[in-house]
Amino acid sequence: MRLNDLDEAIVHALAEDARRSYADIGQLVGLSAPAVKRRVDRLRGTGAITGFTVRVDPAALGWQTEGIIELYCRSNTSPEAIQRGLERYPEVVSASTVTGEADAVVQVFAEDMRHFEQVLERIAGEPFVERTKSVLVLSPLLRRFSSGAPG
Repeated sequence: MRLNDLDEAIVHALAEDARRSYADIGQLVGLSAPAVKRRVDRLRGTGAITGFTVRVDPAALGWQTEGIIELYCRSNTSPEAIQRGLERYPEVVSASTVTGEADAVVQVFAEDMRHFEQVLERIAGEPFVERTKSVLVLSPLLRRFSSGAPG
């Protein structure tokens, strides 16, 4: 489903703060609170909005170390097999198949370097993994959480 400009503005407002009131969003986009609610309900019904969540600073939960792991998988490894293998790790916050030499990239948060190393070793030991290459994040420069093009 392609969003129109009004629906996209509503989605951006919710992405900035999912607890924002329908009246507040209405003031931003020029609609009444009931009209915003109807649009949000429709967006949820069509699957354009899949849910509401909270963003937590990983450091507040004790996750001080962030790394990116490139996975190079054995031949004939399906994306589903990679997903099944990685979803067991609470430290993995995102994983995607990619173009290029690597088969997938995995974003990991860990308590410290030793914890990151343990996670890396466990992932590298998965039967579908041939080898890994990892980098540590020094300073996150930009993180966007809203959907779609900037509003």
